[in-house]
Amino acid sequence: MMVTLHDIRQAQARLNGVATHTPLLEWTGAADSRKLYLKLENLQPIGAFKLRGAYNKVVSLSEDERRRGVISYSSGNHGQGVAYAARALGVKAIIVMPGNAPQNKLDATAALGAEIVRVGPSSEERRLRAEQLAAEHGYAVVPPYDDEKIIAGQGTVGLEILEDMPQVETVLVPVGGGGLISGVSAALKLSKPSVKIIGVEPELAGDARASLRAGHIVSFTAEQVTQTLADGLRTQSIGALNFEHIRAYVDDIVGVTESEIRQATQVLSQNTKTLAEPSGSVTVAAFLFHATELPKTEINVAVISGGNIDPKLLAEIRRD
Repeated sequence: MMVTLHDIRQAQARLNGVATHTPLLEWTGAADSRKLYLKLENLQPIGAFKLRGAYNKVVSLSEDERRRGVISYSSGNHGQGVAYAARALGVKAIIVMPGNAPQNKLDATAALGAEIVRVGPSSEERRLRAEQLAAEHGYAVVPPYDDEKIIAGQGTVGLEILEDMPQVETVLVPVGGGGLISGVSAALKLSKPSVKIIGVEPELAGDARASLRAGHIVSFTAEQVTQTLADGLRTQSIGALNFEHIRAYVDDIVGVTESEIRQATQVLSQNTKTLAEPSGSVTVAAFLFHATELPKTEINVAVISGGNIDPKLLAEIRRD
């Protein structure tokens, strides 16, 4: 089922007072003909946009489902979103995470009261373990992206961009499993069809771009995608529902290199407000290094999806 504008507005009402209406910060200098505004989802209570979809999903569950508890699978930020939502609503949460997830994300998820189950690096392994535990214990599964309520929650980012910048022409969105770009593209295209939506992903985890080009979902191996610095975008394939939204509403998907991601992360780290994890800085990397592949528009917005960067990695990138 495709998510409607009504679904996204309903999610916005549910998130009122829970998720922050994050600011748009003008990032380019006066000399630039292309203006770039940053949508700072790194300023959410959990440091990432994932709270929106997770809360919208958990709050929509039945009393019985909530009583049994929820389970999710995540490389980090979605796990924190589910843990935060579950704690706010008094629900038990179990999060299946890869053992190689950044320590700060594992710690933050546990600090929110969730029980952590560790598995190997494969996103498929996480999903299968979560589904197995859900079947054994009766937990409600809160998927990270392939779900209508998750997509509608993430779509509230798009509604806020339009409220604050009605004249926006192009929006750049990071792509992992596709939840964020599904929601943002639906919110924007259904409200203002002229807006261009460009997805951005690491070349090493370029499965969404490959899928859009092929016309069907293309999967990458765990060995391939775990090579990217952008740990939040190491998904092996986009979700089925997400693919439908991408095909319907996304204009193009651009790939960025590891060097470009590092440089964008370094530049953004110079201001505490714009501090981004590599997964959140890919959109700025595309703006800086792939202008020829982007629409020739003046008013552009880059979604900074999260700021939960591993402190060791941040120190290393600042030394580059």
